[in-house]
Amino acid sequence: MHCPTCIQALSDASGNREQDASAILHLMASLARTILEEHLVRGELVPGTEIAIAIDQALAQDATGTMAMMQFELFGHDRVEVETAVVYVDHNILQIDFKNPDDHRFLQAMSAKYGAWFSRPGNGICHYIHCERFATPGKTLVGADSHTTQSGSAGMIAIGAGGLDVAVCMAGHPFELPCPKVVGVFLENELQRPWIQAKDVILELLRRRGVRGGRGAIFEFTGPGVSTLSYTERGTIANMIAELGATGAVFPADDETKSWFDEQERSGDFTALETGDAEGDFDDVEHIDLAALVPLVAKPSSPGNVVPVDELIGTPLAQVCVGSSVNSSYEDMAVVGSTLRGSRISEKLISATATPGSRQILDQITQSGTYVDLLTAGVRMLEPACGPCVGMGQAPPSGANSLRTFNRNFPGRSGTADDSVYLCSPAVAAASMLKGEIADPRELTPPEVPARPSARPAVVQGHILEPVPADEASSIEVPRGPNIKPPPEQKELPDTLELRVLIVAPDDISTGDLSPDGATVMAYRSNVPAIAEFTFQHRDPEFPRRAKEWGGGFIVAGDNYGQGSSREHAALAPAQLGVRAVIAKSFARIHRRNLIAQGIVPLLFKDAADYDQAELGQTWRLSGLQEIAEGLDDIPCQIDGDQEITFTHDLLPREREIVVAGGLIRYLKQEQTAAA
Repeated sequence: MHCPTCIQALSDASGNREQDASAILHLMASLARTILEEHLVRGELVPGTEIAIAIDQALAQDATGTMAMMQFELFGHDRVEVETAVVYVDHNILQIDFKNPDDHRFLQAMSAKYGAWFSRPGNGICHYIHCERFATPGKTLVGADSHTTQSGSAGMIAIGAGGLDVAVCMAGHPFELPCPKVVGVFLENELQRPWIQAKDVILELLRRRGVRGGRGAIFEFTGPGVSTLSYTERGTIANMIAELGATGAVFPADDETKSWFDEQERSGDFTALETGDAEGDFDDVEHIDLAALVPLVAKPSSPGNVVPVDELIGTPLAQVCVGSSVNSSYEDMAVVGSTLRGSRISEKLISATATPGSRQILDQITQSGTYVDLLTAGVRMLEPACGPCVGMGQAPPSGANSLRTFNRNFPGRSGTADDSVYLCSPAVAAASMLKGEIADPRELTPPEVPARPSARPAVVQGHILEPVPADEASSIEVPRGPNIKPPPEQKELPDTLELRVLIVAPDDISTGDLSPDGATVMAYRSNVPAIAEFTFQHRDPEFPRRAKEWGGGFIVAGDNYGQGSSREHAALAPAQLGVRAVIAKSFARIHRRNLIAQGIVPLLFKDAADYDQAELGQTWRLSGLQEIAEGLDDIPCQIDGDQEITFTHDLLPREREIVVAGGLIRYLKQEQTAAA
């Protein structure tokens, strides 16, 4: 259907063409499956089983990139081994002392030396720039940022991962993951613009499914409603698909996509690709009538806590923030600017901010007059960077409500420990800026929104530095500031672990709980010993001290442990403190893999009710751990030398070997030695 050559090749490989023809055609009916099949290196496309796929593109950003690039160095390659690798500076952009600028200098030199493109500070957010300059239909992308999924708007498989997994891909290894199922999302009719927006589509999915409802799945968007969505609207949905715990999102590469590529002067990178068009093409389905959607808002403190705006009208606000990691396209900025034109933000607000996604978008809002509309209304205009989305400035007042068009509202993520953050569309944000409280934009007269000026790609491309030719790169010296420390050495998993329970955590612990956002903590992303001191800062400030005094230990948690960001520091920091296993009811996908990659065993309660028996300070004895590599599934645990419970796991075959080896780097080096 999408790739006749691939279908023929699969058919030729079959022992019986007629018998397998229907299965092959079904396999290829989904665009996600088509791309996965074309890149399949190992395994079969059976949901939940272990597969490995070849990777065409890789990205890292400054919060994850220093560690990822240092881990790449350990493989001893002279150049990256993917078609395209890009390093962006968009997270740790504050330069209040030497730490962040040292990281920026380090990443620029590392990119030049090893053949990666480098996007300078202030050029824009990695998700947006990658969609503008690098995303390519039919390709695969793995990025050290959970919202890498945004590039699925271009008809590609784009997956967020930990920095080490990205480093492994840059070293030429395939990306390993459980084969995802494919959920077909059928869109009908059209959004009632300007007050109903693409943000309401993804919030509707979150309202239905919650933050755990997409685990192990790629969401493929199809149906007549898709053609009514612009490329950047699709990007909004693909970006926030990560909040469902999903592996990715895929849209077709159609006429709308082609128009975007033409405008970006990248027509040669476009290939038309269709998505599946029947329910039988997918493992699961959702139907959304775009015309029936209403403005939605996610209440504190979860993206899945979604209600109609009607339920929140009149909620007082101290702050409203637009843009940043999601909803920072031209259209997002323009609808806010035109709504505010000739008015000013409410006196009830302490502040309002707007953050364009890239220099190109900043250029367009300047040309159209949107910048002036926002500026004169009293909105603080920020540079194209992640900024307040990751607590990097513009924190809200204590104990006050902040309304944001961002993708996450986990506790403390804003930089204020007792924050109360709501998530919404730009339309809801604009109406609320005028009133100083959550408001329904449908009560306003639709404004005249200025058309998007023609793109000037050079505004961004001129500040993405090309890789230095290989014959020149070898002479590049990489400067390493005093805050840049090598990654911790990985150690083999002992057969027996007898350690104490360091914390008993609830459901939906985020990676921001483990490795907090904000300017202070994120400045130590290149220094694992230092950042480890902030582990569980918002939930249990004594955790680091306790872990060091007790010689390490176990983390016990409920469901969906490690949701949110791909930051592998949420695994590196506990490993630094001596954590060798996390026992939970269930794990979020990326963090589960990060634990494995760093040599921490992710174990599951065989009986979820045993979670209730865990208490801080108990001594747990786990035995037979090295037998995991030989196929052991059940791990006995003795509590305080008396009571016994049983753990299990969902480790895939190679993951069993990785955790026993002590981590992915150690495992791959052993594999390389054995092959030699």
